[in-house]
Amino acid sequence: GDLTVIENINFYADLFAVDKKQRLPRIDRLLSFSNLTPFRNRLAQNLSGGMKQKLGLACALVHTPQILFLDEPTNGVDPVSRRDFWRILYDLLQEGVTIFISTAYLDEAERCHRIGLMHQGKLLSVGTPDEIKGWMKGELWEIRCPQKMKARELLQNLAGVRSAGIFGDRIHVVTDADDSTKKAMERLLREGGFEPLSMRRIPPSVEDVFIATVTEKNRSFE
Repeated sequence: GDLTVIENINFYADLFAVDKKQRLPRIDRLLSFSNLTPFRNRLAQNLSGGMKQKLGLACALVHTPQILFLDEPTNGVDPVSRRDFWRILYDLLQEGVTIFISTAYLDEAERCHRIGLMHQGKLLSVGTPDEIKGWMKGELWEIRCPQKMKARELLQNLAGVRSAGIFGDRIHVVTDADDSTKKAMERLLREGGFEPLSMRRIPPSVEDVFIATVTEKNRSFE
């Protein structure tokens, strides 16, 4: 916190024994690459969360690693900085850097070439985003209706429903591949006083597959 942006990068360059002649052009490139050039003399403690993450990435890259491990790099970062951070990661991929990322944001995980889904310290599945989405059992429905929390409680106990979760202002429901289940859901919601605003079948996201998998595992232990 007591060091400036440029001092932090130089400190890591010393740790990794980066050659003095190579250092200056490399640091200038990293500053430009991460959009930190205007802040090179600012104290690290005065940077925003997004800029601190970029600084950490610049420090990690100063010795040109072939493999990079990032632990929740966008945690607590605003959406604009998060998008900018991923742009930098894509640029690194083009340069041949292999990147391992741990993240709780499964929408971000979908940007990776391969994903390993973990729950309570155990690996559930590994594959490309498309492979993982293809493992969804049953059908996925997106429902919009008033009082979504109470509506979800009703739906998750309905026969034929595998799992039901809240996604923003909508409910995602995984059901058995049975045409009668949609009518049963509509009837249950109306009888419970929850007139659905819309109900449609949608393709699953990685997060949908993760929640459905965890829900089924939890039910198997009940």
